[in-house]
Amino acid sequence: MAASVLTRFCINKSKDSIRFIQRRYRVKTKWAATRPTFPATELALHNFDTSYSIQLRDLWPSIRVAMLSEQKYGALINSFSSAPNVITELEAQGCKDFISIDCTRNEVHQSSLDSMTPHRDSTELDPAALQPSMSPDIKCLVFPKGDISRFNPARPDSSGILGYYLLDAASVLPVLALDVQPGHTVLDLCAAPGGKTLALLQTHSVNHLWANDLSGSRTMRLRRTLQSYLPKEFLEENKIHITSTDGRQLGMTEEKSFERVLVDVPCTTDRHSAMVEENNIFKRSRTKERQKLPLLQTQLLLAGIQATRRGGNIVYSTCSLSQLQNECVVQQAISLAQQELGITMQVQDLRWWWKLWPEAYPTAWMSVVCAAYLKSPA
Repeated sequence: MAASVLTRFCINKSKDSIRFIQRRYRVKTKWAATRPTFPATELALHNFDTSYSIQLRDLWPSIRVAMLSEQKYGALINSFSSAPNVITELEAQGCKDFISIDCTRNEVHQSSLDSMTPHRDSTELDPAALQPSMSPDIKCLVFPKGDISRFNPARPDSSGILGYYLLDAASVLPVLALDVQPGHTVLDLCAAPGGKTLALLQTHSVNHLWANDLSGSRTMRLRRTLQSYLPKEFLEENKIHITSTDGRQLGMTEEKSFERVLVDVPCTTDRHSAMVEENNIFKRSRTKERQKLPLLQTQLLLAGIQATRRGGNIVYSTCSLSQLQNECVVQQAISLAQQELGITMQVQDLRWWWKLWPEAYPTAWMSVVCAAYLKSPA
């Protein structure tokens, strides 16, 4: 004889109706018993300790200390501002332009090239042939080594244009590597929040700049940045085109349209992940997003390759030390470009770039890794 089952009901009140749900079908997740909680920063640091100790070996302990140290900013001088004595006042505080100081050290560059014996294949060029020229118009001042002083907020000129933009000084390196020349059309594929876009405009060589970012909120932040640092007349000249679209699509819609392409992709942003809990990509809720990063990065770089004219240059950069997000992405994108698009790229490893700034910014590569400098054959 079947046992009688007493069915209990509970009332679930909603805005417009009342519906009955059998108690036996309700499930309450026991979070404390099934999923221990750890701060995302601890998960990130554990991940870095596990992977980077193998990848970087003896270098990792010192790099780990640098990663967990207070971030050191640089002041990107805004040449569009007429604010008086900006550079003079910063120099009086002990700041120096790390670009003009260290890019004159040709012997450092040459010795670094001579000491490198990388694997060569048919897609690589001689390092000396790919040495970018330094733009004399880009100036970024930093406090001396060991000085962690903070910059005062930038003051506006009579037109409201701010005198300098605070950013991680290493963010300037991909722009320098891009080697923008007068008359070039440039694509900044992942432009927000706008520091590198502003640095590109400081070269005064860009004929037309397309700044794109997928996120609508980040694109609005990019617009506000440019409005704060560029004259209204300049913005009205239609030299800058800002869009909020999927950068992976621009390779097809803007094929072979740009002489220079900067692909500064979304990544694990190692320093942010190890230091800041808010919006941390190592949160459990963002696990799948983090796992898909290398695929997204490859697709963005491939789109950048498609959008580059013959003879043009591409710089791929990240804020991560992960080989999976740097070397592996570059190799995969070059392979796909050859196999699926019939495009052959010439690649130059930019590890020598770090050695140009041994004193002014000794841990610059900690924050931005210029993973590769690609050139489309003419």
